[in-house]
Amino acid sequence: MGDDKNYLKGTTTVGIVCKDGIILGADMRATAGNLIVNKETEKVIKITDNIIVTMAGTVSDAQLLCKYLSAELNLMKIRNNHEPTVREAANLMASFVYGNIRKMSMIPGVAHFLMAGKDRTGYYLFDIFADGSLTEEDKYVTSGSGSVFALGVLESTYKENMSVNEGVELVHKSINAALQRDTYSGNGINIFTVTKNGIVKEARKLVNTNAV
Repeated sequence: MGDDKNYLKGTTTVGIVCKDGIILGADMRATAGNLIVNKETEKVIKITDNIIVTMAGTVSDAQLLCKYLSAELNLMKIRNNHEPTVREAANLMASFVYGNIRKMSMIPGVAHFLMAGKDRTGYYLFDIFADGSLTEEDKYVTSGSGSVFALGVLESTYKENMSVNEGVELVHKSINAALQRDTYSGNGINIFTVTKNGIVKEARKLVNTNAV
C-alpha cells in the first residue's frame, strides 16, 4: 500500500473460512514506490458491527470506498429496518469498485478488497477484485503483491472445518511467509475474526521493522 498521493504498490491480505467463523489478516507496510511511508498501517477496516474488509490498491480510493460503503449500509438499515446482508454489502462494494476503476483520472483508482461478515443466514467471505468482479470464497483467498507466497502456505496447509484458533495460526503463518519474501509487504500483521462473538481483533504483531 502507499500514501494518499501515490499508488499502493504492495500488500498481503488473507481470508480463510473456518467451521465457526471467518479470519481476515493483513500486513502493515505502506509504500509509495520504493519508499516505506508507514510501518503501522491499518489495512483491515471495520464497516459495520458484523462486516470487515481488507484493502489493497490506491489508499485514497480504498479509504473513500470504505466510507461510502459504511454510509450506504447505514442508510439501508434505516430504510429497511434491518441489517443489510453480507451479500448485499459485497454487491454494493463491487459496484463501487467497478465504477471507480473506469472513471477518468490522472491516478488509476485501483482498489481490491476481501470482505468477511456474518448475518442471519451465516458467515461469508468475498473477494472483490480491482475490476469490480465479485467471487464468494468457500475456503481461502489472498490478495496483493505478496499473495503468491501466502498462497503456497494456504494450499499446502489449509483443511476444511478448521477451528478459529487453527485459522488464526494459518493466517499468521501465510502472511509471515509473504513478509519474508515480498519487499512491499512487512512490518507487522493484524488478524481479525468474525464469529458468533462479533468482530474481534485477535493479533497485532510488529515484525521486521528494520527491513527495507
